[in-house]
Amino acid sequence: MQERRIKLTTEDVKEFVNSANRCEFDVDVFYNRILIDAKSILGVLSMDLNNVLTVKYHGENGDFERMLAKFSVA
Repeated sequence: MQERRIKLTTEDVKEFVNSANRCEFDVDVFYNRILIDAKSILGVLSMDLNNVLTVKYHGENGDFERMLAKFSVA
């Protein structure tokens, strides 16, 4: 399992969800105690995008990881 911390705007959500949907493995987004399937655009939009989100994924996909790097925070 891999984990990245990202920051999204509402404009970024479509790109993020589309990229997650191209993965053949589970991708989850966490904030506090809330867990959302990253492949759900409504789920991701329902999160508080003013905060840093944690993405956990259980596989490898170069395109997805490059997209995560774009939104990654330290």
